[in-house]
Amino acid sequence: MNDAADPTATLRRLRGSIDNIDAALIHMLAERFKATQQVGVLKAEYGMPPSDPAREEQQIARLRRLASDADLDPEFAEKWFNFVVAEVIRHHTAAAEGA
Repeated sequence: MNDAADPTATLRRLRGSIDNIDAALIHMLAERFKATQQVGVLKAEYGMPPSDPAREEQQIARLRRLASDADLDPEFAEKWFNFVVAEVIRHHTAAAEGA
């Protein structure tokens, strides 16, 4: 019996793919935050501000283009980026305060 004839098997296969993608995303986010934490320490050490609005604008434009090229809603990509950046800035602020 192939997947087309067994919707339960198709669902299981698709959910398995989704689970694998979710796991990869979590690991990639962890790596991203390791890098941004190092940036936060560097900024704190040299008295740089926790946020960099010009860099954020460049990244948003870049990610919106990438999203569009990948057939992903650019608005979603921007919302995701803003969510991540808010957490990064929180970490950078804590690093600057010596927490």
